[in-house]
This record gives sequence, C-alpha cells and structure tokens, in this order.
Amino acid sequence: MSDLEPKPEETLCESSGRPGPRAEFFPAREVPLGGVRGVTVHRTLPQRDLPTVGAWCFLDNFGSGSPTLPEGNDIDPHPHIGLQTVTWPLNGRIRHRDSIGSDVEIEPGQLNLMTSGRGIAHSEYRVPGHISGAGLQLWIALPDASRFIAPHFEQHRELPIFALPGLEGIVLIGTLGGVTSPATAYTPIVGADLQVLAGSSVALPLNPEFEHALLVIEGELVADGVTTGPGQLLYLGSDRKTLPLSSFQGAHLLLVGGEPFGEDLVMWWNFVARSHEEIEAARNDWENHDIERFADIAGHTPDQRIPAPPLPGLHLKPRKRRCGVPHD
Repeated sequence: MSDLEPKPEETLCESSGRPGPRAEFFPAREVPLGGVRGVTVHRTLPQRDLPTVGAWCFLDNFGSGSPTLPEGNDIDPHPHIGLQTVTWPLNGRIRHRDSIGSDVEIEPGQLNLMTSGRGIAHSEYRVPGHISGAGLQLWIALPDASRFIAPHFEQHRELPIFALPGLEGIVLIGTLGGVTSPATAYTPIVGADLQVLAGSSVALPLNPEFEHALLVIEGELVADGVTTGPGQLLYLGSDRKTLPLSSFQGAHLLLVGGEPFGEDLVMWWNFVARSHEEIEAARNDWENHDIERFADIAGHTPDQRIPAPPLPGLHLKPRKRRCGVPHD
C-alpha cells in the first residue's frame, strides 16, 4: 500500500528536538486511493501537526475490500525513493513483486521490508482464494547518509517475541525492552505489534531518547491514564522510561517510536526527499520510464504502471509542518 492520492500535497517537514512527554490524539482520515480499484485506507501519519514520529513518516490501516472482489486490494506498479516500506498483514495473503526481482507472498506474523534507496518500483496484490487482506503499511524515512543506497528487499518470517506478564508482542524493527528485530534499520527506531491481555495492567519499557505513538487496532486501551480505541493515533512524546498500559477486555495495538528525525524532509506522493527538485527528477524518471532507476517488474506490463499525479509547480511553496512537535 502506498500514497496513491490523485492530488497529493508537497510537504516540508522541519527537523525538531525531543518534545517531552505528551498525550495527544490524532484521528485517522479516510483516503480513497487513486489509480487502484476500490481501496480506501485509514491514514494516521502524516498529520498536519504530526508528520513524523521518529523516522516513521506514513501509517495506513487498510482492508476495506471484499472476498467477492478478488482485485479489491490490488496495488499496481508504482515507485518509491528515500524510504523503507514496512508491510504488516493482519489477515489474508499479499503478493509482493518489485523491480529488483523479488516475488514473495506474505501472511500475518511475517514482515516485508523494502528499502527503496535511490529508487524502486513494486506492486502488492491479494492472493486469489484468500480473504481480502487487511493490515498496516508504514514508511520509514531514510537518513541522508543512506537515502541513495541500492534498493533491496527482505522478508522476515520469524520475528522476536517480547513478553511481560499480561502482554505479548512481536518486535517488527528496532529494539524494545532489550529484544531486537533482525530487520535492517538505518536510524534508531522501534516498531512492535502488542497484545494487552484482558484484565491486565503492565508497565511497558520505553527508550526515553525516543518519541513514541501508539495505534489501537482492536479493543480499548488505557495508556498512562488516557483511554483510547481504534481510529486515532495517540502521540506520547519523548522522555518516558515506562508506559503504564491496561485493558479490561484486551487490546491489540501498534507501537512506533524513534529518535526525533534531525533532518528536514520534502514528502510528495511516494517520494521522500530533501528538495522540490529531487521530487521533480524522480517523477520525471518514473513518467519517462527510466529503467535504470525504476526497472520493469516481471509479470507486469507497462500499461499497468500507475501514472504520477501532477506535481505542484516551483512557484508553489510546500507547506511547512513541524516534524514531531504538535502545536499546543
């Protein structure tokens, strides 16, 4: 899943320092995706006042298709630069193909991690015969030192377990409570799928250098005295060594965090860059079918490539958003 809005904004995200502990809600917005067949997602990152959490710069919860519509969640070939895509299915099976030759299927409990570097193209299709896929798609902005590396792909079918009395979890990337994922990270970061068991209260250890946020997928959760449920991101800020969690009936959630991203970003469509000119060059390479940067994907024809939307002109200044520090 990707940012396939038909008229995406170009957004400048300014770097920021640690904001201190907070508890602020950011509701999801429904986004119908252009260039695909009937897919609507619930997007909680980026937000006007919270475009990033650490290096996390994009978070979609998808899964509105129907088993009777086998192509309901298919995403045709499209490009990326300057980021890593994290695909975490909650049900169904997803087939990933990309321009460096990867062709794999993924199911719940397995992680696809694609590092675009200077440029990659990929597609994601639901596997016929399985229920319509639901899951989470996230992006991680690559730091300047790594954003032009060669694209690569990795799949992790076994990920480390993090557990406490009353809590069970899987560490997708980075480190949580001394448990480290094998997934490649280029910036200090954490992402974890957590289950708080019914009737449990637990103190979740956090890295105080990180800012964190959580998204409840199912159930109701009390986090440091704040009650939250599905449909909104709870931003927690930084400087927390532990996070008290409890749930009466049980809750399933995603935790994301990382060091506040210390670089300005320009985000547009499926591209994370540092300037309008870089965005424009990547768009031109995609539209001109530059196979040196965005090679063809085996099994797809050129007419399946999703065309890039119009790019705002140079006379349009990107709207500045303070990365990681919401307005009071």
